[in-house]
Amino acid sequence: MSDIGKKDSNAPVRRRTGLDAISAVKMPEGLTAAVDAWAEAHHLSRSDAICKLVELGLKIAPAPAHTTVSDAARIEEIAAHQIDLLLDPALPADERERRIRRLTEGPPEFSHERIDLPKPPRT
Repeated sequence: MSDIGKKDSNAPVRRRTGLDAISAVKMPEGLTAAVDAWAEAHHLSRSDAICKLVELGLKIAPAPAHTTVSDAARIEEIAAHQIDLLLDPALPADERERRIRRLTEGPPEFSHERIDLPKPPRT
């Protein structure tokens, strides 16, 4: 309902300019210039360009929220390699493996807290 024509109203005058909501966007000067250049190249207003760019951005599939098992294994392998490079080369092989395993898998006291490991079946 519009306030236009109501002389006894103290409320500010609201005019309906369209069906879409109006949003203000605060952007750095460099980004504003890039949006303006994109808008000019596509013969759009700044407002239409921002709308189109947001639509294009939302169409892109988002990155996975969690790593897959193969990614986790690869990450653990890289971590083990980096730890191996940091360890004293004079250590025996079994001690080196124990230290790497303890750093990559964590202390056994906390294995029940890890969310990336399967939980043991409840009895």
